[in-house]
Amino acid sequence: MLRRLYVFVGTVLAALYCATAPWAAERLTAGQVRADVDALATGVAAIHPGISHSVDPVRFAQALKALRHRARDGLDRDAVWRELATLNPLLADGHLFVGYADWRGDTLRHLESGGTLFPFEVTVGADGRVRIVSELGGSHSAHAGVHLQSINGHPASEVTRALLARVHGDSPTFRADLLSRRWWFYFWKVYGAPDAFEFVLDGSSRTPQRMAGSRTRPATMTGTEDFGRQFAFDLLPDGAAVMTVQTFAWHDAEAFFAFTRRAFGQMSAARTRLLVIDVRRNGGGDDALWLNGLLPYIADRPYRWASRYTKRVLRDHPARQEKAGEVLSGDIDTWTSPLVDDSLRFAGKLVVLVGAGTYSSAVLFANTVQDFRFGTLAGEGSSARSTQTGGIQKIELPNTGLVVWSPRFILERPSGLRSPVWLTPDVHVADDPLDPNAAVRALLAR
Repeated sequence: MLRRLYVFVGTVLAALYCATAPWAAERLTAGQVRADVDALATGVAAIHPGISHSVDPVRFAQALKALRHRARDGLDRDAVWRELATLNPLLADGHLFVGYADWRGDTLRHLESGGTLFPFEVTVGADGRVRIVSELGGSHSAHAGVHLQSINGHPASEVTRALLARVHGDSPTFRADLLSRRWWFYFWKVYGAPDAFEFVLDGSSRTPQRMAGSRTRPATMTGTEDFGRQFAFDLLPDGAAVMTVQTFAWHDAEAFFAFTRRAFGQMSAARTRLLVIDVRRNGGGDDALWLNGLLPYIADRPYRWASRYTKRVLRDHPARQEKAGEVLSGDIDTWTSPLVDDSLRFAGKLVVLVGAGTYSSAVLFANTVQDFRFGTLAGEGSSARSTQTGGIQKIELPNTGLVVWSPRFILERPSGLRSPVWLTPDVHVADDPLDPNAAVRALLAR
């Protein structure tokens, strides 16, 4: 069972978590910026078990050299992030990126101090076009479904390119999905947070429409501590049921186990014939939740959650004959049998619904279902690798307070096959950001 382990590399600064962190406005020297680039390079080299998993090491080294060359006096923290974050698409791994130590806290402090944010929730398409989904926070917008042509005098396509150039993730699809959910944050950090915005909307006159910035908490930061917003179960007519699992990073595992046991008990009593488990927005978390809360009810044969590992040893383990700094690889030969009695084991048709936001531990869950044919994968693919990194470590950059996240292990899917490279559904079902229930309805209608 794998859990995230957080190791602090470098100096821990107590002010990092204060609303008035000194580097928020501090102007840095070129030497300080170069020192943070070096700390980034040293930290990743000490933690990552194999950077070539996602990026050509030569290209990575060249990018670091270019960052050192571009370092100059007078940059503040956000300006340095705009430089360092250009590594993120190159690194091409949702677990390997340059970011902020507490982006959620930074956002709340910004709003509490009277700051504003981009006023819409949006979705970024594969073509780079930006479409309005709702008002910031999720309330209905009269402009829902409309594409943005320009923002504050900049073509929307230009803005999208500038933001995507700093977003992390395995693939362009992953990065577009992440940008969709955090557009307001990336826009703030790249273009600032003005009190008012001017937009030209698709199909309207070329005269810009003016709108005030929003002081509403963004949707992705709403309901994160509400169990009912993260997990849901519905028994439907005609022997169907839908279970929504938005995360495997829930702080109370026993509450999740009670939720799934109750749900499978209800399905057993109702003789449910079709179950859809929706993990489209599940970015991962603790493997124990799905290993102990889902697999026992759907597995009908022994299974394993991965076939092979490669890991960086971070501290000496004499009993295991492991030394800090080593990179070790091996087979995973631990198999698990279903644990619960047959009365609660689901015997109907299982469909796991995946999407561009399915990642990390949720990919491991989907791999296991697919490789052992416990069910069918449906949804949209080509976003996340089926071989996943994990064991995320935090590297603090001493001068800016920015952080680098790096994985320490790599896991190959249970079958041991290298193909498909990407998490690939058995059945393609389109996902409509403006109608999240459309994909579920399409599955139930099959």
